[in-house]
Amino acid sequence: MELTVYHIDAFANKPFEGNPAAICPLTVWLPDELMQSIAAENNLSETAFFVPTDQGYHIRWFTPLHEVKLCGHATLASAYVIFNILGCEEQQIAFESRSGILTVTKIDDWLELDFPTKVPTVCSTPEQILNAFSATPTECLKADDYIVVFDNEADVAEAIPDIALLAQLDLRGVAITAKSLHYDFVTRFFAPKHGLAEDPVTGSIFTELIPYWSEKLNKTELTAKQISARGGEVGCVYAGDRVKISGRAVQYLVGTIYIHNSR
Repeated sequence: MELTVYHIDAFANKPFEGNPAAICPLTVWLPDELMQSIAAENNLSETAFFVPTDQGYHIRWFTPLHEVKLCGHATLASAYVIFNILGCEEQQIAFESRSGILTVTKIDDWLELDFPTKVPTVCSTPEQILNAFSATPTECLKADDYIVVFDNEADVAEAIPDIALLAQLDLRGVAITAKSLHYDFVTRFFAPKHGLAEDPVTGSIFTELIPYWSEKLNKTELTAKQISARGGEVGCVYAGDRVKISGRAVQYLVGTIYIHNSR
């Protein structure tokens, strides 16, 4: 069996920025164990697989360790492949997923994801978070992840967290964030439980960050940057029970995966 794989840098304006994802278009689903093995072999934060349906596409995402319910950057990268490589002439496509129907709209060279909102709620700051960072958070919230708010963006940029402590937390990961001078806000994301010490740009975390910052800044359209080593710019729109997350993508490579049956 031979499979085509595309390595796409999502939320990137040029190669070597943003978050790399491996994208494998399929005609029919492979066994779950094989898709997980391919994701582990790719060793990127996410590998996405999609198959065509009557309504669009069905998409699934795998980290090197687990299948996940939602992934923004690999959805954006999959849409880039469909629009720019596979030749889709529509301006919008729909993905069926474990998180419902997700649409992606092509707007010039930007791709806009339409995802369900996940409004975080205020919580006490876990001891692991207090001990993992040198700066003291001003606020802590939670949804699928912990949202840890700091006084200024230097606290976010200069943070060197204790990853072993963050791996002990009960939720998926930890986003740290602060108001920014050049953007509306900045963020970084850590998910050691899923094999990701730090994720370069995390589309799904913006489903939680956008409603928080929209309320704090009293605006529905925001600009953000995930200030990891690679970095990535993200456009944000708060629309009540939905959020719109937009960015660019760049193709890095195309290759062939060879699956040989062995006895």
